[in-house]
Amino acid sequence: MRTKLLLASAMMLMTVFAKAQSVRVEEREQPIDGVARRGQQLTVQLDQKVVEKSWKEHLGQKAGKLKYRKGVYAVENAQIDTITSTPLRVLSKVGSTAEDGSYVWWSLDMGTAYVDKSATPAEYAAAENFMRGFARKLYRQDVLRQINEAEDVLRTTKLEQDRVVKQANDLQLSIEKNRKKKQELEAELAKNEEEMKQLELSVEANVTQQELSRQQVLEVEKSVEGVRLQLQAIK
Repeated sequence: MRTKLLLASAMMLMTVFAKAQSVRVEEREQPIDGVARRGQQLTVQLDQKVVEKSWKEHLGQKAGKLKYRKGVYAVENAQIDTITSTPLRVLSKVGSTAEDGSYVWWSLDMGTAYVDKSATPAEYAAAENFMRGFARKLYRQDVLRQINEAEDVLRTTKLEQDRVVKQANDLQLSIEKNRKKKQELEAELAKNEEEMKQLELSVEANVTQQELSRQQVLEVEKSVEGVRLQLQAIK
């Protein structure tokens, strides 16, 4: 049963490795404080909690100090040189949908304009590359996590194999001990049977000796009685 569970875990991990890691970045609107704002939305096929934790760390490292309020991450005067040299105001949300999976959305305010596909195509492309780079980082982390899990399964499987091999060796050793004990008992039983035969023969011989001894006693008694009679006859 245990071995079947380990194999099932390994097969599950192989299935996850084979799963396509899709990345999609597109322009989307999100309501922020009741106002619809246009920005970029990255969609990935990973757990939302994992995505949000990584995005919080990534954005904090790349853009600056984060503030969080009502599900929205904000960075004032963000410096992201790969997108623009202009300080940015970043608003971001992380969520998920049943249809698409987990998403990361952000809006980039350059002060004079928002990063927009039509109005600021260069900045938009750079921001899209930023998002795709984050997605690659996410998937690398996920693959490493799966590799670690697979290695754990492999280690556990090897330990199980070692346990089964040791069990087989122990069983074989027990069989050999049992066989040797059986042989010793059989030899002891054969010796016991031989001793029993000798004892039975000794008993039979003793009965014969008892009869001979009884006859000898009777003959001696007769001789003694004869001597007494002779002694009485002397006057």
